[in-house]
Amino acid sequence: MLLHIPEVLGKSEVQSLRRALDEAGWVSGLATAGPQAARAKDNEQLSPDSPAFLPLSERVAAALQRHPLFLSAVLPRHVLPPMFNRYQGGGQYGNHIDNALQTDRRSGQVVRTDVSTTVFLSEPEEYEGGELIVEDSYGTHEVKLAAGDAIVYPSTSLHRVEPVRSGARIASFLWTQSLVRDAWRRAMLFELDMTIVKLRGQLGDNAEVTALTGHYHKLLQQWAE
Repeated sequence: MLLHIPEVLGKSEVQSLRRALDEAGWVSGLATAGPQAARAKDNEQLSPDSPAFLPLSERVAAALQRHPLFLSAVLPRHVLPPMFNRYQGGGQYGNHIDNALQTDRRSGQVVRTDVSTTVFLSEPEEYEGGELIVEDSYGTHEVKLAAGDAIVYPSTSLHRVEPVRSGARIASFLWTQSLVRDAWRRAMLFELDMTIVKLRGQLGDNAEVTALTGHYHKLLQQWAE
């Protein structure tokens, strides 16, 4: 499931993050790339060793965990610390699939990556190119969102960032281990949850809506790990 999550960050929060990122400075993205990724990756990142990294990362993580769409669609068990990257001057990231397992730098815990998230920190008109291209069983999807908006998609998806021809594309990105490993089950639970929300708005908590809510929680209980 590819889902656009609007307004994770407000415009003032985006500008505050942007100023802090520029002050902290950028390093080559190759510092966090394995041998295969290094052949496809051409970007810059905020170093996880930077003193600015943890407070900025926590601000993005907190914003996502406050957003009801993120919580419903991702069903997070473990959110890895959000990272930050910048593409400019032809920078790109060729076709790749994210690593199935990542290590949480804070705890050393090995985390399964079920869901990938990109939070855009540049407005679309600030740069040319730089589209996030995600391929799945329904085809190829091109993503370029407003600053503060996010996209979530299964980490098993083949994806790339197109070359940035002018300007700079700045974003935060992260991975989440979900309570529900299977992407199709997560999608079904999300659709059911959104249907319940609409029905509650129309009908209130009548017997039928309450029963449907109970069905949602029984499925979650069966599928959660």
